Amino acid sequence: MGIIILLTLAAPFLSLPEVDRINAAVLDETIRIAIVKSASEVTVAGDALLVTNERGAPLALSLPATVKIAKDGLLVEGKLFRRLTFSASSAVYVNNKPYRGLAELSIADKGILVVNQLPLEEYLVGLINCEISSAWPIEAVKAQAVIARTYAMNRKMARKTSPYHLESSVMDQVYEGCLIEDSRARRAVLETKGEVLTFGGAIIQAFYHSSCGGRTEASENVWGASLPYLKGVECQYCLSSPAATIWDCKLSLKELEERLRAAGHKVSGLYDIKAGATNSRGRLKQVVLLASKGGGTISGEQFRKAVGYSVIKSTRFTLKNSKNEISFSGSGNGHGVGLCQWGAKQRALDGFGSGEILSYYYPGTELKKLSDIR
Repeated sequence: MGIIILLTLAAPFLSLPEVDRINAAVLDETIRIAIVKSASEVTVAGDALLVTNERGAPLALSLPATVKIAKDGLLVEGKLFRRLTFSASSAVYVNNKPYRGLAELSIADKGILVVNQLPLEEYLVGLINCEISSAWPIEAVKAQAVIARTYAMNRKMARKTSPYHLESSVMDQVYEGCLIEDSRARRAVLETKGEVLTFGGAIIQAFYHSSCGGRTEASENVWGASLPYLKGVECQYCLSSPAATIWDCKLSLKELEERLRAAGHKVSGLYDIKAGATNSRGRLKQVVLLASKGGGTISGEQFRKAVGYSVIKSTRFTLKNSKNEISFSGSGNGHGVGLCQWGAKQRALDGFGSGEILSYYYPGTELKKLSDIR
């Protein structure tokens, strides 16, 4: 998931399960993914493309088409449009990446927004190898298909009035179109077709991450909202893959100050960083910034976000100052909430099925077909 989603997922997404209940009457099989945001220029290509404007009228454009942002809309071949839609029976290429379904271009957030609309199950096939490897044991791949579908449908209902349902980055689920689809990814999606995780009849918020480092985290410790199926469980399984779980890095105090300031923390003259309190799962609740000006305490999650999710891979870390350089040593990758992907891989290797893997990481949940949800 946004391994860092995951990563990387904001508190406003959290709510009590009752809010997430989906009525079968409004379900459909399409999903809308923001694949480009705030761009000044987008290139679209493909074979036998159908291009339409905001009124649905077909357009004759030379391909590849370069669409630029203009004061009052989208500019292409000297003409102005409010919205352009490109569709093909095979794939639409957006900035040289192939996507199934259609690509819709409009103006939003001071730039061009590109939304890929496609069938939900096709989206999942393209997503699998962005989040894990389809070469993993098939039961782990099937578990990934179910949680990705669950997460997508939960976000679709939460954002039903928005221009798109999900982003294609770690802010939601990583998705790069159909470039790295393969037969094992398609098999996992087909064998779990329509399956989602529910709690009390509601589709859950199926957060997941790369590796937890020994125990998954409770949702309230990351986002402040308690969900009954996200209380955290013991997980020694990911520890069997130390290369995916154990990490370390070094950063100078100067670079750390620059990253903190770029993230909006008004700190100046940073001369040390110390670990604050930890929670029961060994994750840092607080990081103490010692500085000439603007020092103080920030949460472990705030610190990780400011320095970089790919640098400080989890809040389960220790640190040491040596000659104005901070050494970080940690375990786990991601926020730690929900399914641990590397743990799921090991559990599949140990002979557990996808349903058993899911029920372990999301206790109290039940697998249901979308068509059966009322």
